[in-house]
Amino acid sequence: MILAAGEGRRMRPLTLSTPKPLLKIGPKVLIEYQIEKIRHAGISEIVINVSYLGEQIEHFLGDGSRLGVRIDYSKESEPLETAGALNRALPLLGSDPFLLVNGDVWHDFPLAKLLEGSLPENSFGRLILVDNPAHNSLGDFSLDDDKVIAREGENIGYTFSGISVLRPQLIADYPNLREKFPLKEVFDWAIERGQLHGEYYSGVWMDIGTPERLQELRNQCL
Repeated sequence: MILAAGEGRRMRPLTLSTPKPLLKIGPKVLIEYQIEKIRHAGISEIVINVSYLGEQIEHFLGDGSRLGVRIDYSKESEPLETAGALNRALPLLGSDPFLLVNGDVWHDFPLAKLLEGSLPENSFGRLILVDNPAHNSLGDFSLDDDKVIAREGENIGYTFSGISVLRPQLIADYPNLREKFPLKEVFDWAIERGQLHGEYYSGVWMDIGTPERLQELRNQCL
C-alpha cells in the first residue's frame, strides 16, 4: 500500500492544483518511482489511498497496467490520517503481511530484502528506521536489538522512514479504532506490548515534505 491521500500543505503552492504524488522529479512523477521500486521487489498488486485531488492520481495511473501492476484505490472523502487510511483499506489488503510505503519518501532501500525475512510470530510488523533529518532531530523511536522501543526524554533515537511490513492485525486488533487517527499511536501501543520490530538503514532516504526538499532532490537527479 502507498499512502497518497494527504493535502501536502507544507508543499504549497505546488500542491494547490497538483497532488504531491504527481509532482515531477526528472522525467517521472514521484509515485511512478514508488511503484517501480515496489514492482522490482516482486509485488504486482498495490493499494493506493486517495483523497485530496485524488481523481488526478486515478486518472494518471489508471489500473496500473502501464506500469506493470494492478492498482486498487481506497477512496477517502477527506484524508483519514495514516492509521485511519489503513483501517479503511483493510478489506483490500487481505490477511497476509503487506508492505506499506509513504508516498512522499525517496529512498534506495532494497524492498525485496524486507519482504524476504519472515516476521516473528507475535510481531505486528517491522519498521525501517533511518538517521534523523534536521526537521526531526530527536527521532521517533529507539531500537533494542531488533525490537522497536519508545524514545524517551531527550535521548536521540531514529526516524521512521515510512517503509514497513505490517500485519493487518496491527490495525484490526487495536482497541481504539476510529475513523481518523495516526499510525504513531498504534505503533506506540504495539511497542508497549513488545510486538513491534525494526531495523536501521543507513542508505539514501529523504522525506520530500517541502518545496525546498523537492528542489534539492530534483537537483540531485538532474
